[in-house]
Amino acid sequence: MTTASTPSSPYLGHAKVRVDSGCELGEGPGWDARRGELRWLNILAGELHRAGADGHDHRITRLGRRTSYAALTQDSDYLLVAENQLSRFDPQSGETRPFLPFEADNPVTRSNDARVDTHGSLWLSTMGLSAEPGAGSLYRLHRGELTCLRQGLTIPNALCFSPDGKHAYFSDTATGWVMRWALDPQGFPQRGEDGAFIEPEPWADMRQSGGGPDGAIIDTDGYMWLALWGAGRVARLNPKGEEVAHVALVARQPSCPVFGGADLTTLYVTTAHEGLADPQVHDGALFAFDLAASLPGVKGLQEPRLRLA
Repeated sequence: MTTASTPSSPYLGHAKVRVDSGCELGEGPGWDARRGELRWLNILAGELHRAGADGHDHRITRLGRRTSYAALTQDSDYLLVAENQLSRFDPQSGETRPFLPFEADNPVTRSNDARVDTHGSLWLSTMGLSAEPGAGSLYRLHRGELTCLRQGLTIPNALCFSPDGKHAYFSDTATGWVMRWALDPQGFPQRGEDGAFIEPEPWADMRQSGGGPDGAIIDTDGYMWLALWGAGRVARLNPKGEEVAHVALVARQPSCPVFGGADLTTLYVTTAHEGLADPQVHDGALFAFDLAASLPGVKGLQEPRLRLA
């Protein structure tokens, strides 16, 4: 267990606006290397945003329901993670077709964070529509079968995985902690002798960081890049859970980072103006930061494609 992180880590620079998308709740960024395209969601508006690496060719598809993630599948389409429903989406035609119900019998929740693991399986979460305490859950979609991993969460976030696939990370933002979960060879949390999942361990204490731990991504060195909602920065944490650097943003509510660009050295960050009484001009924009100058050699991992069977 680490000591509390502080915002006094080395400053790498300011991320710059790449797309002034004005999202109320920008989230779930992903990089499609084959298309050379970034995608992200405006959850509350039910919008899928897509743009080139340089921010050009920005276009919006309205999906008709609150949607938090678009997982790139082995078939090159997207699996949309949305309230009540997982759906297949054809990015060429725009056609959507149902795939699997997702807490369809729970009117209190919507989908939230999601990320594909090293096995090609999707971890995904739910939370209360008004962040009701304990209303959220964490799931894993493995070869088309959905398993509930954990319940009683408030705002499950920071889903990402160590490069060797031996650990998953997640946060319940309301607690201020990032947790680490040991995984078995199939990518599920390890089980104890009683057959129940072994409890995750506290890994990084972000309670004094100035913001809430939100979305996260891991680089090739096993360091986490963690968006700190309310703090206007993305922190870099070493494998011990200690903050060692940060990137600043003029937007106060960064929500999730992802690596993209041809060499995976650009850090893209979604932001939000949800709940702000006085949103500024760039709150809700998509930001980008080039790591090549400030941290040569640091780059992201290739995004795994989702296996549905």
